[in-house]
Amino acid sequence: MEDLLKRITSNPKVSLGKPTIRNMRFTVAHMLELLAAGMTEEEILQDYPYIEKADIQACLLYASRVANANAITVFTTAA
Repeated sequence: MEDLLKRITSNPKVSLGKPTIRNMRFTVAHMLELLAAGMTEEEILQDYPYIEKADIQACLLYASRVANANAITVFTTAA
């Protein structure tokens, strides 16, 4: 599971340092909003061909860690 979190990056030059997927301008928050709006994994993967299934899983894992304050994990800072 920790390997999934390596997909979540933070770079001050990308999306103002917000957590993103693989240093792209696709934030974890945007992914969570799509899922909360009812989009399925399949719909997301079809609409965003550069997103991988593991990216979706990484966003959910990251969100679960943030929601559990005792288990927050530091994620990779991209250069």
